[in-house]
Amino acid sequence: MNNWLISNARLINEGQILEGDLRICRGRIEQIGAGLKGRARETQLDARGRYLMPGMIDGQVHFREPGLTRQADMVSESRAAVAGGVTSYLDMPDTRPATTSARTLAEKFSRASGRSTANYSFYLGASRNNIDEIRRAAHSQACGVQVSMSGSDELLVEDLETLATIFRDCPLPVAVHCEDNTILAENLSAARKRHGKSIPARSHATIRSREACLSASRQAVGLAREHGTRLHVLNLSTAGELALFEPGPIADKQITAEACVSHLYFIEDDHDELGNLIKCNPSIKSDTDRRALRQALAGDRLDTIATGHAPHLLAEKTIGYLDAAAGMPLVQFALPVAWALVASRMLRPEKLVEKLAHNPAQRFNIRDRGFLREGYHADLVLVDPNKRIDINQQAILSKCSWSPLAGRRLPARVAATWINGRLVWRESLLTGLVAGEPLSFQR
Repeated sequence: MNNWLISNARLINEGQILEGDLRICRGRIEQIGAGLKGRARETQLDARGRYLMPGMIDGQVHFREPGLTRQADMVSESRAAVAGGVTSYLDMPDTRPATTSARTLAEKFSRASGRSTANYSFYLGASRNNIDEIRRAAHSQACGVQVSMSGSDELLVEDLETLATIFRDCPLPVAVHCEDNTILAENLSAARKRHGKSIPARSHATIRSREACLSASRQAVGLAREHGTRLHVLNLSTAGELALFEPGPIADKQITAEACVSHLYFIEDDHDELGNLIKCNPSIKSDTDRRALRQALAGDRLDTIATGHAPHLLAEKTIGYLDAAAGMPLVQFALPVAWALVASRMLRPEKLVEKLAHNPAQRFNIRDRGFLREGYHADLVLVDPNKRIDINQQAILSKCSWSPLAGRRLPARVAATWINGRLVWRESLLTGLVAGEPLSFQR
């Protein structure tokens, strides 16, 4: 059934935690209150002792479809996502072919339709020669335009004139991966001279350095201020970059920034145990950087939390540093990992929900999602803070079949997930319902 009465929940929404009930009817939140009475043909669930919150809107995932489906696809990764409390995702353009045109965007939407368990939208990727596609981009086609300032493929954009044109002319939010390609190349050359072909995994933080991140972030923020761009800087990883961003409510901001759970959870010392399993771009940095990122979330200098979910086959990770792929699977445990910030008293639950759900909805102008409000889509997550998760005891739902969190214990469990009012995950099991819809956006 798709009509629900969830009673006695601790509702987390818009800066408050209130005891109450929530009714779902026809895929939407119909009523929020106290002492709501059950109706005929309505499934009732007693949520006593647990938190009910809007689901996470993950602003950065790499679900690998089309072209890289040996690693992941929209079916497997959306299933993993709802297990982790992610109800909507924004997928990156680094597919094969890259998503750089209205045609390739339309193909991705077609692939997701009827197959994605979670709600979805897709970035249009910027390249050196698709400015006309970017100018024509509309929210009916994409959630935003993604720019990568590092790399070696067609999605690399580092020329200042091209960047300035994109920032000036793009009608959608611009999401930027900020690392300076020149500095990265110099650092890699130095590491090769020092270690030869046997570069240790721990060197990744030195190669993908703080200086490379700060240089590119400074340039992106400067361009956005010059051209009035709605800029969202992806996966901040260093303390030094934080000074580029203003604290305060997201509604007042032209320029916003994101932290990924990888940079909020791991530190570079973890390379000694996990090696290339936690190799990602930008790199995991020091405990000092991690503490600064956590404090910036609490102080509203950082606005959103994403996963940066980027799965690879285990065989692509357990090889030498130079050949090992960058990225790791994280969506299945997204909310439990983020809840560690609550368990350690770094963030209040209502502040965490702001970063996971409210702010992504506002940054990307997503219509009728991201809040517990009557009339909004019923994208909901029930969190049990009294039950921990031992990762080794969980079936890995991502197609790559491994997790960098193996052997770790997380402080909360996703007890249930609803997508558009349909229960897709309950008590560690998928229900089999495929309920995802394309996201729509305010003009």
